[in-house]
Amino acid sequence: MSRLGYEMLIPLILACIVIGPVSAGEKYMAGSPELTAAVSGTNEFSPGDDASIAVRLQNQGLNEYKFVQSGIIDRDDLPNTAKLMMVTLGQGDSPIIIKSDPQMIGDLKGGSSILVNFNVKVPRNATAGTFDLPLNVKYTYLWMADQYGTDTIQYRYREEDETLTLPVKIKPELQFSIISSDTEHINAGTEGYLTLVIQNTGQEDGKKAVLKVARSDNSPVIPTDSSTFIGDFPAGAEITSTFKISVKSDAESKSYPLDVYINYENYEGDSVDTKWTTIGIPVGEKVGFTIISDPIQISPGQKKVITIQYQNTGGATIYDAQARISAVDPFTSDDDSAYLGTLAPGETTEASFEISVDSSANKKEYGLDSEIQYRDALDNSIISDPVKVQITVIEGSKTGIILTIGIIAVLLIGGGYWYYQRRQKK
Repeated sequence: MSRLGYEMLIPLILACIVIGPVSAGEKYMAGSPELTAAVSGTNEFSPGDDASIAVRLQNQGLNEYKFVQSGIIDRDDLPNTAKLMMVTLGQGDSPIIIKSDPQMIGDLKGGSSILVNFNVKVPRNATAGTFDLPLNVKYTYLWMADQYGTDTIQYRYREEDETLTLPVKIKPELQFSIISSDTEHINAGTEGYLTLVIQNTGQEDGKKAVLKVARSDNSPVIPTDSSTFIGDFPAGAEITSTFKISVKSDAESKSYPLDVYINYENYEGDSVDTKWTTIGIPVGEKVGFTIISDPIQISPGQKKVITIQYQNTGGATIYDAQARISAVDPFTSDDDSAYLGTLAPGETTEASFEISVDSSANKKEYGLDSEIQYRDALDNSIISDPVKVQITVIEGSKTGIILTIGIIAVLLIGGGYWYYQRRQKK
């Protein structure tokens, strides 16, 4: 071809490029969303549960016919896309309480899925069984698209409102109620008894059941006996069990928590624990003593029988009590203990001790420790905190000294006179 021919052909090629179609468009003649729903994870719950139900929502919709042709404008949406989805989980005929509001989850393309979570509450008295929860889904999708010319397209959408079902199961479970709880001899620093009356208020018959009590966090109430074997514990049955409970010595006079639960074998043969119930244990005052007698006075070099009055200022009766006094320099004692017996709260009793004080003792006030060993209502041996016995060493009376010298003089004179008379008779 000559150069002139090339020069004439180039404008024609450029003209074809400018007026020809750039690319072919696509359109779909049929298709729509197709939604399914299922619980992701477990769909079994127990009475009393606060749970989250994870719902896997999947769009299985397909586009059946696709056309590719020049002059077609590409659609912004596909017919099988579910748009502006609103999902609501309902209660249905189940006892489950739905705590989550309806959820807007946006668009879901065909072949895709999304996870939606709903918070629920299963009441403690919920009936066991399988229930269908209604899952309502509202959305729109591209139903039709009409093209006008090569640059205009009209979309027609349809709204859908469909309800899917989610099967969930509420498991039978042993539940219990505490009919009564009675305490006896529970005071700070001692042991006592807790008696519980328990009823199986659940829908399952427990096998190999064990009633247990446990310390609650840092509570000063600590079980000494922590479990009782029940055996078969059918629904509706009642049992009575007694536990020995100890209380730390620094506890105050008030109620403290204690946890109660049951371990049992369920209908599937698994060993499970019931939910814990916390009860209050009233604790009485710690046993304590006060000396209510007047301070004792004694002179240097004197031996004296002293009497001390003790009062039980605690909240429990003590048994077989014995008081003891600790004699330290300048005091000594050959009789430093005394039997007190039984002493109820608020009662007083006396104890006598013999003490001596050194003749070189300084004249001042002294405090001797005294403690009481006793037995509580459960026959535990306990030693009280020490209390102070106030003793004042005072100066000896001059009258007493003169009287003593006089007595000695009379004895000497009398002895001499007797000796003289005897010599005269000889």
